[in-house]
Amino acid sequence: MKSKKPPKPPIGSYVVDARSGKVGIVMGHEGPYVQLRAVGGGKEWDCDPDALRSATAAERLSAATAYANARSRGEVP
Repeated sequence: MKSKKPPKPPIGSYVVDARSGKVGIVMGHEGPYVQLRAVGGGKEWDCDPDALRSATAAERLSAATAYANARSRGEVP
């Protein structure tokens, strides 16, 4: 029996890449992969849907706070 692949999360949703622990926003779907971008921008990366889970509210807040702090220090635009 074939194992069913998990559905790809919708564009705009917040997820956690279990391989790295990074919170990302779903930007698109390309072939078998989900394209993610860090909160606050940056370069997109591809992730297998099997390695994703929905981000909790605390994880979303933590990622947004980390970006805001980095921005206030001038580390990101």
